[in-house]
Amino acid sequence: MRQIPVDTSSAVVMVAKVPQVKIRDRRTGEIATDKETGVQLMTVDVMFAANEEVEILSVTVPQPGISGELSMGTPVALTGLVARPWENDFNGQRRHGIAFRAVAVTSLADVAAAGSKAA
Repeated sequence: MRQIPVDTSSAVVMVAKVPQVKIRDRRTGEIATDKETGVQLMTVDVMFAANEEVEILSVTVPQPGISGELSMGTPVALTGLVARPWENDFNGQRRHGIAFRAVAVTSLADVAAAGSKAA
């Protein structure tokens, strides 16, 4: 499937909803895992502000890629963010969208606090 790299260098990104375990099947409660590594996947909703527009993105991240305290409003860096277009048929209806995935979500609050202590 095609992956489109997303440039986050000029964006402001903050946690909109704390990380949650990603559920693969809501009926069974099966937890989603990475197909290649078997690592548990998490979902982090972030506020992504760029070019005078703001959107809430739901980003899938491997559990080990979440670092720092990620509470609502925490500024974060998204490492390796890619967008993947998807399409499927569900109960006879065609659905489509864009899924976002990152290698890591890192709190920038710890970096800012360390910088202010050094000054």
